[in-house]
Amino acid sequence: MIYKARLVVCFLLILSGCSGAMTYPDSPNFNKKTARFQHPIGDYHEKSFVDFFKFFAAYITQESDEKETAGFPVSISTKNDMANFKENVMWVGHSTLLLNHLDVTIMTDPHFSDRASPFSFMGPKRITPSPVEIADLPRIDVVVISHNHYDHLDEASIREIARTQPRVEFFVPLGLKSLLEEWGAERVTELDWWQQVQRKGVIIQPTPVQHWSKRTLFDRNKTLWSGWMLQWNDFSFYFAGDAGYSDDFKETAKRLGSPDLAAIPIGAYEPREFMESAHINPEEAVKAFGALGAKRAIGIHWGTFKLTLEPMKEPPLKLQKALKNGGVPAERFRALRHGEKWPDAVTD
Repeated sequence: MIYKARLVVCFLLILSGCSGAMTYPDSPNFNKKTARFQHPIGDYHEKSFVDFFKFFAAYITQESDEKETAGFPVSISTKNDMANFKENVMWVGHSTLLLNHLDVTIMTDPHFSDRASPFSFMGPKRITPSPVEIADLPRIDVVVISHNHYDHLDEASIREIARTQPRVEFFVPLGLKSLLEEWGAERVTELDWWQQVQRKGVIIQPTPVQHWSKRTLFDRNKTLWSGWMLQWNDFSFYFAGDAGYSDDFKETAKRLGSPDLAAIPIGAYEPREFMESAHINPEEAVKAFGALGAKRAIGIHWGTFKLTLEPMKEPPLKLQKALKNGGVPAERFRALRHGEKWPDAVTD
């Protein structure tokens, strides 16, 4: 109870920060009147103080979750293990994945810290340890960032990767370049939805998803959020980041083709009336899998931080049920162990 009360204090402190203002008048996704980014269907996750109060009241009074102390199984990888990381994909935890294809290594939303918070002493705590240390990672060519929420954009991880991987290039949605540069990243490319670039034979572009951005009280939607599509000549990978269910999944497949592998969130979805606009649940994850027409998928955004009200062990169980109900073979959409590798998802 004391920890959860501290979490509420942490949340309020986060909201009380300050942020510089930036404008992007040339972006079709930037509302010049409000000076904020906006999804074409609007901002369905605009919540009142009462809404937030109700959520945090439910959070601190919920029944204890055994997995908050026990965590989940982890497959540890050493530096030697990672030296041979080729034609493979590994779920590190939460929304962090490592993927290698044709000697290009991609990392998504790197988060290796003990908390998803601006503070080292309070905020959502990592309950399942990272399966690999940053110092033991192989050469990383590309890091893609989905948005600025603390469980996706972690300052300490970015700083350490920038220090240990001087040739890495970070790709971010509009508005985040200056922040990463402040943290020591030397090569940062900032892109709008559907804007594409090519690196080492890989086409990289952010795609629209229904979500929002915020790190302080004053910067709501001042930076863009996104999914990402990465396309080789013979393979494609889609990273959803964070998303509520929308037609964006279908539109992405229509414009860019169906991915061979997708990373789709399956956790942090309760209470539904509060989270539905920003976080899909396992049933919607299976629906998104179908809308994308993906060959295979990895369930992400679960089992690492206790963020919402559903039991931490529930997302993969509900995913299995949703796949069965939808007639989708379980081997096509997997919830991996932390640190588990799935080479067939890249090579087959």
